[in-house]
Amino acid sequence: MIALLYLFQYRRPMSHDADLFLMVISDLDGTLLDSNDYSFTAAAAALEALRRRAGCLVLASSKTRAEMEPIRLRLSHEGPFIVENGGALYIPRGLFYVSPEEALSRGDYAIMQFGTPYTTLRAALKDIAAALATELKGFGDLSGEEVMELTGLNRREAMLAKQREYDEPFVLSHAGLIESVRREAAVRGLTCTQGGRFYHLLGQHDKGDACRFLLQGCRGQRAARQGRVYSIGIGDSANDLPMLAAVDLPILVQRPDGSYDSTVQLPNLIRAPGIGPVGWNTAVLHVLGTPPT
Repeated sequence: MIALLYLFQYRRPMSHDADLFLMVISDLDGTLLDSNDYSFTAAAAALEALRRRAGCLVLASSKTRAEMEPIRLRLSHEGPFIVENGGALYIPRGLFYVSPEEALSRGDYAIMQFGTPYTTLRAALKDIAAALATELKGFGDLSGEEVMELTGLNRREAMLAKQREYDEPFVLSHAGLIESVRREAAVRGLTCTQGGRFYHLLGQHDKGDACRFLLQGCRGQRAARQGRVYSIGIGDSANDLPMLAAVDLPILVQRPDGSYDSTVQLPNLIRAPGIGPVGWNTAVLHVLGTPPT
């Protein structure tokens, strides 16, 4: 609570600053979405306040594009989104800011790709398992039923989760193996991070790369119109750290057991009281200068 009181005292509410464009970049599972039922009901008041403020919500997740599209429909989300731990940034066509020449054009999106192809990751995971003489089960090794059991997703959601392009989630037989896996991944030019339920094998990218690219384009365009951009990042775990480090105000919400991820450390980090979307709601309402109901 002390950390959030610091926020209240020193962060001026933004609701009356007409020149300030507010961008909220948020993780999904365990942050905006409840970790048990994937509901965002507890954050509904803050989401509505953000819409009234004409702020931009950017979703940043380890989820696939196929998974995020239904969630965006539920949220009535029209902003950019970052998939598979920064593997790619999707900007709805004609929405705002930049459509870089190097971006792919696909359907309604301009897509900036940062990630390593999934086929490369799958081959590397098998190589690492062989090198360590252990079993590493990635999503590509799991049936739909196994993904359902591990995640709590229904069958349709589990199949969407398996449609991966830039990131391979995997499970370990023993958590103590993770440092060895990280070393083997590094030898192959890859990285390994930990999310809420899984470890992730991915290329030399993270959520922060996509965030910085988006913010740079946004700030450039706003500066041309004498406007300013203020960015807020909200997450709950270690794989959100690069995203949180890229924004003006990083906020960490509590995990389901009420704790904060102790591996997430930044000089200006705010630890919001509340688990997942409850903490999300409290923090965003106070940043906007809107009293919680």
